[in-house]
Amino acid sequence: MLPTVILPGYLESAIAYLTLEKFLQQQGFPTVTVPLRRRDWLPTVGGRSMIPILRQLDRVVKEMLAKYGTSQINLIGHSAGGWISRIYLGEKPYVIHGDVMEDANLWFAHPYIASLTTLGTPHTSLERWTRKNLDFVNHGYPGAFYANVRYVCVAGKSVFGQRRRGSWLAYSSYKLTCGVGNTWGDGITPINAAHLEGANNLIIEGVKHSPRSPGIWYGSPVVAPEWVQYLL
Repeated sequence: MLPTVILPGYLESAIAYLTLEKFLQQQGFPTVTVPLRRRDWLPTVGGRSMIPILRQLDRVVKEMLAKYGTSQINLIGHSAGGWISRIYLGEKPYVIHGDVMEDANLWFAHPYIASLTTLGTPHTSLERWTRKNLDFVNHGYPGAFYANVRYVCVAGKSVFGQRRRGSWLAYSSYKLTCGVGNTWGDGITPINAAHLEGANNLIIEGVKHSPRSPGIWYGSPVVAPEWVQYLL
């Protein structure tokens, strides 16, 4: 079983993934979550650079490679952590915000990544404050871009977006993400935005977006085996 790294979702802290981390360890995967705190995301708010997150991700990945004497790991990205991970895999310098030089060495990590699993990741967006980052990702690395990486994209099907009480948040979020509000998703990310062409695309019934959501989410032990089986 390869060592595994979890990258939290936007504005989320590592502690929210403790149950998933322990579950993966019980399945035989040495697992650690990038130790982010909510305040670590503040410099990225408003569509700004993800370099602060990439720095922490890169440090943890390098530590796991060294600790276990392996050449590759599994990488799991929840929500925005999924598309940030795609920046990390890619060889194109992520210098679009002008905050690092091309030799920053915080990308071109695909040789170290055996599998990338994204959980409820909005791989597309119409939000103006995320377009700059996501356009960089999707223009540079469309779909399951690297043949040497196993891509697994997991979508949840639990909330149908509608303009009525109880599903208005889902409707608004889906519409901002894919342009259509009346569709299925996990309450935040619509199914069609959570998948990538060429990936192992999964849909799990009843799954909510966040580890803090009531009910089950992607990392709940009752549903996690459906995607954990694809880890290397």
